[in-house]
Amino acid sequence: MTAEDTSGKPGQIPTNLRLLLLLEEVAKAGVPVTPADLVEALGLPKPTVHRLFHTAESEGFLQRDIDGRSYGPGPRLRRLSVNTLSSQRLRTVRLAILNSVVESVEETCNIAVPDRDGMIYLDRIETKWPLRIQLPIGTQVPFHCTASGKMYLSSLNPRYIDRFLNAQVLEARTARTITNPSALKAELSATRKRGYATDNEEFMEGMVAVAVPILDDQGRLVSTLSAHTPMQRLSLEQIQQHLPTLREGAEKLSELLLN
Repeated sequence: MTAEDTSGKPGQIPTNLRLLLLLEEVAKAGVPVTPADLVEALGLPKPTVHRLFHTAESEGFLQRDIDGRSYGPGPRLRRLSVNTLSSQRLRTVRLAILNSVVESVEETCNIAVPDRDGMIYLDRIETKWPLRIQLPIGTQVPFHCTASGKMYLSSLNPRYIDRFLNAQVLEARTARTITNPSALKAELSATRKRGYATDNEEFMEGMVAVAVPILDDQGRLVSTLSAHTPMQRLSLEQIQQHLPTLREGAEKLSELLLN
């Protein structure tokens, strides 16, 4: 760091910038981190970094992980991320891309982002067909039985998948919901290899869906692009035929994140 602090001393981080840089490092890491992990990255004394972590946690910007020592984004930081992605100019272009995908697929498409307890619909454009499934923007859906949720879980480090499966109750939403942890782990492995996820009436009876990842500049999943349809109109096999269109749309949305 070459910035000057508020007293004008070179080589130090300004006091009013330290917490922002810490949050940036936590978000960049993509996995829970400890204060010790960031001491070198920030170039600050260990007591100072611990104090910043404590402040960020108490204000809801960071949240302690299951091990009690490491931290990840808290509710306020996740909300800030969603609000940033929803800024008007960015959203205008994003919706144009999403609308072009819907025009081609002719089914409802969503952009979803991971939250603590499920996937949140950030943007959504409905099909023009009168028969449609209503899941408005802001809806939170489970990880384990939706295409977007399984796409996200498949991107996690295997040890975090194990933590999730050990801690999460895999509630049966339909008769087809995968509720066996070993079976879901196998499904996530298959999802990772093929690069897309499916929902075969696992979240809602009579509905099928596919999802592809939207990646950041480091190749990490930040959100998903999915399409879903009533089975009266398309089968799971038929909606998978639209994967090239979804992937093209996801690539354009990924490029939008870099600009």
